[in-house]
Amino acid sequence: MNWFLLIIAGLFEVGFATCLGKAREAQGSATVGWYVGFLVCLTLSMILLVKVTKELPIGTAYAVWTGIGAVGSVLVGIFVFKEPATFWRVFFLSTLILSIIGLKFVASHD
Repeated sequence: MNWFLLIIAGLFEVGFATCLGKAREAQGSATVGWYVGFLVCLTLSMILLVKVTKELPIGTAYAVWTGIGAVGSVLVGIFVFKEPATFWRVFFLSTLILSIIGLKFVASHD
């Protein structure tokens, strides 16, 4: 269950990064809505991260959380904000994903 909550926390991290990007593009009162979304996602992400670190090793949980956020934010950048998907960007994104999987694997065998 903790791993599931950690994934949800990482997805909320992607949510707050996405809200920041959308707030940058928005005008008028829409900007406020995106900043409210940012604060909601940030709060939920942190609450879930605190909860899972009571059971999972802090180093592993934090690395997986930031990794999910980083991978998700890059993917949102590519698909939503039309950022470039260069070879090296995708290559290093792939290594990050493999590292997250590796951390989960070794954490479950400690």
